[in-house]
Amino acid sequence: MKFNKPKINTQKTTIQAKSKIQTAMNTTRNKLNMGTFNPDAFTIEHLTIKDRRIPKKFNNYTLVHLTDIHLGQWINKTKLDGIVQLTNNQNPDTILLTGDYLSYQTKNYLKELETSLKKLNPKDKTISVLGNHDHWMDAKKVKEALNNANIINLENDVYPLQKQNKTLQIAGVDSITLHKDDIEKVKEKLEKNTPAIMLAHEPDFADTTSKLPQFILQLSGHSHGGQITLPHIGTPIRGKNFIKYPIGKYQIENLTQYTSRGVGTNAFWIRINCTPEITKITLKSR
Repeated sequence: MKFNKPKINTQKTTIQAKSKIQTAMNTTRNKLNMGTFNPDAFTIEHLTIKDRRIPKKFNNYTLVHLTDIHLGQWINKTKLDGIVQLTNNQNPDTILLTGDYLSYQTKNYLKELETSLKKLNPKDKTISVLGNHDHWMDAKKVKEALNNANIINLENDVYPLQKQNKTLQIAGVDSITLHKDDIEKVKEKLEKNTPAIMLAHEPDFADTTSKLPQFILQLSGHSHGGQITLPHIGTPIRGKNFIKYPIGKYQIENLTQYTSRGVGTNAFWIRINCTPEITKITLKSR
């Protein structure tokens, strides 16, 4: 008699294993009293984008980019509250979030995420997209938490920021890793002659974004900058959807791609020459 081997859900098994690692590391963090917030552990990176497509009404407009919080891993609620305060201290016009709010557990983290992010205080809006971890955990509940925190989440959509009669479009695609992205939907909603910024969790999507003439900038995370960088080399750590653009600034035709190192970490906390970052972007109309 022939028996069929049971199918193994490798992704589910991996997530369960990493959830156990997360629990063990949280226990270690608490025992070592590593849960306090130290603002000096975070770098405020300054990025200036000069482009003649930027309307003069948006000259000196400031954006702050946060990504890869991974709440419940190295980042706990105390640290997230500190990150939110650092973000607000930059006096941003708009705050942009590019996913992976959770890691491998939900527990009480959804409510903590909502409570902390609700304290973000831009002059205009806070706009987000989801990352792969958010889908692995519970995308619906993550979106509810973002909505309750007064954050506009974009799922292959476009949101117009307006100053008087001028518009800057913020577009966002859903997780590329999980094939949730739909650039055609975005294209349908884009105004043809109006500049745009793309939010995409995975940085290598920039090759797609760069083909659309409206886009001046794409902001991404996903890679954590590799968590390890080497002088004159950059990061040796590359993976799916962050092979080409794993860390920092790149120019792809008329598009600037910026990949943040993020504020959190994945299963392990190690960062070598790769400090967590909050990115402040100033737009300049030439």
